[in-house]
Formats: sequence, structure tokens, C-alpha cells
Amino acid sequence: MRESGKQREMSSTTATSDLGLPGRPQDAPLYYRLARRVEEYARLARFDRPIGTWLLLWPALWGLWVAGTGRPQQKVLIVFVLGVVVMRAAGCIINDFADRNIDPHVKRTRERPLAARRVAPAEALVLFVVLGAAALWLVTRLNVFTVKLAVIGAALTVSYPFVKRFFPLPQLYLGLSFGGWSVLMAFAAQRDALPRVAWVLYIAAVVWAAVYDTIYAMVDREDDLTIGIKSSAILFADMDRVLIGALQALMLLALVLAGRDMGFGRWYYAGIAGAGLLFLYQQWLIRAREPAACLRAFLNNNYVGMVLFIGLLLQYVYTR
Repeated sequence: MRESGKQREMSSTTATSDLGLPGRPQDAPLYYRLARRVEEYARLARFDRPIGTWLLLWPALWGLWVAGTGRPQQKVLIVFVLGVVVMRAAGCIINDFADRNIDPHVKRTRERPLAARRVAPAEALVLFVVLGAAALWLVTRLNVFTVKLAVIGAALTVSYPFVKRFFPLPQLYLGLSFGGWSVLMAFAAQRDALPRVAWVLYIAAVVWAAVYDTIYAMVDREDDLTIGIKSSAILFADMDRVLIGALQALMLLALVLAGRDMGFGRWYYAGIAGAGLLFLYQQWLIRAREPAACLRAFLNNNYVGMVLFIGLLLQYVYTR
């Protein structure tokens, strides 16, 4: 008598088990699945790529040291460092949420968790709300003026992914909304006021964000042209290197003006000179507009922020 299909399947499964071979795959252990979710959430928040955090942290540190005349308040320093980490993560999440149907068409971004559909949009929104709540709790440790500025900055940051759909210079808006806002908040937190030097440093940070994000946009220019995304790299066209150089010079000029306003000396200007040399190196890297070299130039901006802060730090250390 012939076996039915179901009987043959049962016999095959039994035989496989008897041979010590695996039968049907079972669910992975809970701890493994949780670890994978945490890993995806960390990638969504870009914790695996801290360059963005550093680029946002350096201007905050400039503002904290100048506003605190070389000795920023301990509580304010801790709140700002943690706040930069949290807000950068939240900004990345809302940006990826807005671009979840665009990123799959860009080579550099197609493996991001939302683009690759490894994280659901609802999960991303929940994580964004949690990080936003953490940032709100942190800023409420500071004075009312700082909280008011933080609310404005958060609104500008959340709007950035949507403004870049139609604004031809989204890199400039990024600087206005996110890149330099911490400078103003640093003065508000420690002086409860925004003196002229705060605005000059803010302009320097805004222009710097436009510089490094335009270089970053050069990496994706071909993909962005194909899918119709706006960027300053596209708007500048073959004048990109010249205009980036002009913005780099404008940033250095703003820093010089800030230094004159504060009566700074050689250590501070040595930091500016170091930043200028790094800008020349970036111009050399992007000379052929090769994506890999443009990415290296973008990453090099971390050293720009670092040498400027070191110069500022040494200025206070050796002029006491």
C-alpha cells in the first residue's frame, strides 16, 4: 500500500531526526533576536558612524569655551555633550524616515535599516520620540532661555528632511538648523544672552556645515541627479570647488573676526591656520570629484573642528 504525501513527510522528518540532522528551522533565541533589533536601531541612529556627532560637537565646544571664558560650567558641559549625541541620533532617524523611499535608489544609503526594510517606519518613529524625550529632559536641566532656543532648534531640525525636497541649498539649511545652533544655546546656557561674538561663531559654524555637507553631497551627485534630489553640489555644478573654497575662506574670516572681538592671540590663530591647511588638503582631494576622495575630504573636517578647538583651548590655558 503506497504512503500518502503526509505520511512520507512525517517519515522523512523522523528519519532526518534519527540521523541527528536538523529538521525544520526553529526560531532564534530571544536574546539573539533582541540583540539584532538593538543593532539595527543603533545603525539607524548612526551610532556606528560617529563622524556626524563629532562635526556637531566641535561647534558646541567652541561656544561652551568662549561663553565660559575657558571654564564651561560642568553641568552645562555634560548636558551639551549628551544632548549632541541624542539629537544627532534623532536627526538621523527622522531624516531616514523621510527618505525611506528615496534611499533605496542611492548606492551609499540603500543598506540603511529603513531603506533595506529591516526596521519598520513605526519602530523608527517610536525610537525618535524616545530620543526626543531624552533630549527634552536634558535641556530642561538648563535655564529657560536655553529651553526656548532648543525648541526652535528642534523644530528646524525636524523640518530639514522635508525642506530639502524643494530648497536648492539644503546644506545651508542644515547649517542654520542643526550645524551651528548649539553655539547660540551654549551662550544662552552660560550667559543668558547672545552677544555679538555668539552670532559670529554661529555664522562660522553654519558656513562650515555648508562646506562639509556640500563635499558630502558630491559623493552622491550622480544618484541625486538621477532621482531628482536637490543639493548644493548639484546647484554649484562645475563651480563646486570654487564656491566651496569661497565658503571655506568665509568661515575662516568669521573665526578671525570672533578672535579679534575676544582679543585672542597666537594660539587661537594657530588653530585657524591649521584649519586653513586642512581646507587646502580637502581642495586637493576633491580636485577630480571622485566619490571616494570626496568622502575622505568630508571625513577630514573632523580634524578641522579639532584643531580649532585645540587652538581655542590653548589660548585660554596660556593666557591666564
